[in-house]
Order: sequence, then C-alpha cells, then structure tokens
Amino acid sequence: MTKTLLFLSVLASGLVSAQEDLLKDIDTLKTTTSTSQPAFKALQIVTGQSTKLSAKNEWYIIVAHRFGDISTGFKNFFGLDDASTKLGVIYGVTDGISVSLSRETNMKTFEGAVKYKLVKQSENFPAEIVGYNVMALNTDLDKDNYPHLRFSDRLSYLTQALISRRFNEKFSLQLTPSYIHKNLYDPAIEDKNQFLAGLGGRYKISKRISINAEYFVNFDDHSFYKNPLSLGMDIETGGHVFQLLFSNSQINSDIGYLSNAVGKWGKGHIFFGFNLYRVF
Repeated sequence: MTKTLLFLSVLASGLVSAQEDLLKDIDTLKTTTSTSQPAFKALQIVTGQSTKLSAKNEWYIIVAHRFGDISTGFKNFFGLDDASTKLGVIYGVTDGISVSLSRETNMKTFEGAVKYKLVKQSENFPAEIVGYNVMALNTDLDKDNYPHLRFSDRLSYLTQALISRRFNEKFSLQLTPSYIHKNLYDPAIEDKNQFLAGLGGRYKISKRISINAEYFVNFDDHSFYKNPLSLGMDIETGGHVFQLLFSNSQINSDIGYLSNAVGKWGKGHIFFGFNLYRVF
C-alpha cells in the first residue's frame, strides 16, 4: 500500500510538472503565432497598400468606389451621384510575390504593380518589410490638349517600402516611405519627383472589425495638392474583407491618391467610399 501511494504521488507530481511544461509551450506558441500573423487583414490599410500579400496561386478581385464630395448635400445625394470606380485583379505568384492590374475611371488610369516580401516579422526581427512598385498609364490625355504628346508622357511611377509591425492581436502600425516620378507634370503646381512619408495603423475593436487610419506627408513644398488623410473600417466576412472609408482624396489609383488629393478635413471636399476584396 505504501509503495502504491508512493507511485501515485510520483505519477501525480510528474503529471503536474508535465502540465506546467505544456502550458509554457502553449504560451510560447501563442506568442510565436501572434508575431507570425500578418499585421493587416486587408491588402490596403485604407487606400494605401499594407504589407499583406496574396498567397501563392490566390486570385483577388478588387472593386473600389470613391463617391463625390459629401459636403454637396442633397444636390448630389452627399456625393453618391459622382463615383470614381476602380476594378482590378491580384495574383499570388508565390507566397512572397504578387502582381496586379487595375483600371480607374478617374483620369482613365491603368496601373500595373508588383508587391514582394523582403523581410518577415519574427522573434529575431521586429518588423515586416515589403517592396511595392507601380507603373501607371494615363489614357485620359489627348493630343487636342497636348499636341506633342508622346506615349512616355502618359507614364508615372511609384516605389514604396512598406514597413509594418504587429505589436499584439489588436494593434499594428506601418511606416511607408514613398517616391513618385511623373513624366508629364505641371511645374507650376507640382514637382516631377516627389518624396512622401506615410504612417498608417489598424486597431481591432472586435473579432471581425477594426478601425484604420493613414496619413502621408508630401515633401513637395510648392504642391497645389493636399496631404492625403483617410479613416476607415475593416469588416471581415466569409471569403472577403469589406472596407468603408472617408478620405480627402477621391482617387483610387496608388499614384493619384498620394499626389492629387484636393480635400481638406473640416473645410470640405471629403469623400466617402469602400474597397471590396474577393479571394478565389
């Protein structure tokens, strides 16, 4: 009987010890999982790109609307009569590289882009770094207004470094240094080469909803345009993420959004819109 009690005591002690070790492993696993998850659920924070990429062989369909100025009131039904639409597709070549093609009604712009992961956030590195490059084609330009128009004049380019950190399950932050080059530009209101610094973030308020915000400072000192500032909400549903937003830029395209914002918060020209992603 004594030997039996001794055996049961040792067994119980071992089980308790094993359970404690298992709980430690679970805690460690949770920490690892938290840092390995993407900083953002959607491919965009609001209109600017996030560090999330599509997985290998995944197709995304993008439908984005930016309605007109909400300050017009009932005359244009708070901007709903004046929509700018963007349609596009994204394909994951690998888990770390995706390509996209889109077209927007505003300035009839086509954009081709490539997005590629450089560094993944881990216990050994505090942030995720993704590169993003865009070439845009403005098909709205015509020779009636520009008699000497060449094909190259329709082109503009964007290069970005997307640097994000997922701090915990609720909060993520991203820095986005950016460079824009335009082959055709008006020197009276903007520079040919423009440098911007962006800051964006996401805070999760429930299991399927987060509040997002982003702001870009354009260091083009004599630019006629404003710094883009946008507020949004991510709503996760089965198979897609739906984003509602308000912005001082009506343009959906990456380059147009960053360099052609006309609104000023508190003084009009604020635009309501949404982004819809469907993955296949």
